[in-house]
Amino acid sequence: MIGTRSTLRAPLSWQRTPVLAAAFCAAVLLSGAGLVLGRPDLIASGLPLALAGVWALLWPPYATSVEVVLSLDAAVDADSVAGVVDVVTDAEWTQLAVDQGGERTGEVETSAGEAARSRTRVLHSGPSEALAVTARALHHDGAWASVPTPRVSAVWAAAPRARRIAELPLSRRLIGLHGGHEGQRGGSGGDFRDIHPFAPGDELRRVDWRATARMARRPGDLLVRRTNALSDSAVVIALDTADDLGAVVATWGSGATGRSGPTSMDLGREAALSIASSAIGAGDRVAFHALSPGGRTLRSGSGARQLERLRGVIAGIGADGDGTRYRRTPPVPPGSIVFVLSTFFDGAAADLALRWSAGGQAVVAIDVLPTPRTQRLSAAQTLAMRTLLLERAGVLDDLRGAGVEVVSWDAEDPMAALRIAARVARRDRGRGALR
Repeated sequence: MIGTRSTLRAPLSWQRTPVLAAAFCAAVLLSGAGLVLGRPDLIASGLPLALAGVWALLWPPYATSVEVVLSLDAAVDADSVAGVVDVVTDAEWTQLAVDQGGERTGEVETSAGEAARSRTRVLHSGPSEALAVTARALHHDGAWASVPTPRVSAVWAAAPRARRIAELPLSRRLIGLHGGHEGQRGGSGGDFRDIHPFAPGDELRRVDWRATARMARRPGDLLVRRTNALSDSAVVIALDTADDLGAVVATWGSGATGRSGPTSMDLGREAALSIASSAIGAGDRVAFHALSPGGRTLRSGSGARQLERLRGVIAGIGADGDGTRYRRTPPVPPGSIVFVLSTFFDGAAADLALRWSAGGQAVVAIDVLPTPRTQRLSAAQTLAMRTLLLERAGVLDDLRGAGVEVVSWDAEDPMAALRIAARVARRDRGRGALR
């Protein structure tokens, strides 16, 4: 992903700090001790403190605003993000409270014209807050301090890795005119179809002279060798964003994904980009839909530019589990194969898959729930987890019963399951069914 930038401009509201009172108290104590003990050196030591306090009182800070600029860019390490914090202000120096990954990691002090640098480890793909800063300006050696500025944050959308898939299932009927898949209608580029009498529109270069000499019934009859057309497949990827569940069951519902292991959205984004890369590599057209109210949609397209658009959209998709179910069915072109990516806890994604399958589309349901880790669960939590998993198993059984191929992406080799589905689809395409 290209670098991101976030800027905050805020006015400065100044207030005196205890440093000023401490300076006057120290000056009085040192002067008093010097008079009592007859030590002129103590009196001389307290005099600069008093003068500095008077100076701070008579000449308050003149800086009126501060500008905080956060810049994020990919680091040399693929799992990290490099951040730069630039502060533009007329104050002497600033204090920065730095948050990384949603947690307070420390405080940094910078002088005018000095930038602070950070490195944040990215644990998950998709959008996440990589760096956040709260600034406070200081003047006259800390005698004056500004009210802390509002918190400014920068979000980094990490692209998932794309796993190589050798072969994808195809739709039941290919309607494209260009591509790398064997079609079911006459054309050029494919395998042998049949021998047919020459008809208007046939090319002379397709005349099979051997077949003509052997099979022609009358002098002057010509026979042409016909082949199948090479077609492209219309691929639709539908990613359910209702849940973001980690492998550690104890973190479900807490939103704490830092120690949850790989999450369902991580696997969903990875599966979506892997399928899109494989399909576009084969010359197919790919469309993308995020299954959430107001979710992102990318129209069908092919080529390297479409893949880069898909990469950016998929990297920017986060969980949207606000409890609102999407009501509008995303448009799917006729003759498409639809990959529905979901945990299938919420029945909305399964309902869409069944609706598309009943409408004649080829549908593959990809289960992106990580393998649950049940450590540190109480008896009640274990019972609740088993109940949820049983309900989900019923949803998956309904999908299989309706002829929808179900693939688990968290398996050791999810591509093997897709290859099996591809062979099943290729075998049954002639019969008009995916399975």
